[in-house]
Amino acid sequence: MLQIKDLKFSYLKPNRELFNDFSLDLLPGNVYGLLGKNGAGKSTLIYLMTGLLTPVSGQVTLDGNDVRRRLPITLSDMFLVPEEFDLPHISLNKFISINAPFYPRFSMDDMNRYLDIFEIEHNIKLQSLSMGQKKKVFMSFALATNTQVLIMDEPTNGLDIPSKSQFRKIIAMGMNDEKLMLFSTHQVRDIEAILDHVTIIDQSRVLLNTSIADVSSRLAFRQLRDGDRPLLVQQGPMGSMAVVPASPNEETQVDLEMLFNATLQQPQAIKELFSKNS
Repeated sequence: MLQIKDLKFSYLKPNRELFNDFSLDLLPGNVYGLLGKNGAGKSTLIYLMTGLLTPVSGQVTLDGNDVRRRLPITLSDMFLVPEEFDLPHISLNKFISINAPFYPRFSMDDMNRYLDIFEIEHNIKLQSLSMGQKKKVFMSFALATNTQVLIMDEPTNGLDIPSKSQFRKIIAMGMNDEKLMLFSTHQVRDIEAILDHVTIIDQSRVLLNTSIADVSSRLAFRQLRDGDRPLLVQQGPMGSMAVVPASPNEETQVDLEMLFNATLQQPQAIKELFSKNS
């Protein structure tokens, strides 16, 4: 379990408090989508989760170990792919030989399989790659480490349309019941097919933290009908699309973008709806 308990954090310059008494539990066997407005603190939360920032108070633990202590037991079992990064001017094989020993479950077979799906040569000079290619190489390495926790910030930024499809394929291949994956993104259409859990935050508040199956059982995403009491209505090519409380036995495909907008606009109604027993 990755546990965030009573977290408080603020930046000194500018003097701005992002989190106060913030708590959240993340469990293995789930692929989480972390959603929030610009400035809601998603990237900051990720750096706190991985021990790269120090909270004013509170704690983040992985299986009971404080991640901020940066102990080998946690460092070897977490991997972060930030939104922006650079790779050294060395060959891919050299990069792997230097970094793979830090991750006991690293698999070269997995690495080669992910590179093949991304259509990346196995022994290349990293400095010769485009930013999109570097991202595919780094994500392949991240998945091949087979850490318990894998976190990616805006993973599909810089990827073209075929690469986004390849990305979804390797995530599905790399997931199992012992792993916890979390993706923070604004590009919800790129990842909604691979998520099984959604977490929506607004600074110190967790507005929604539930499974996609639970969302599907409680909310319907469809055209507006007479008599509906919608939480959100959006105009589209097919007419008025709405988010409404689901009727018994009504099940529709979850639209993450509409869910996000409905949660921001109607946080109390969403809270009440999801606090009810199924």
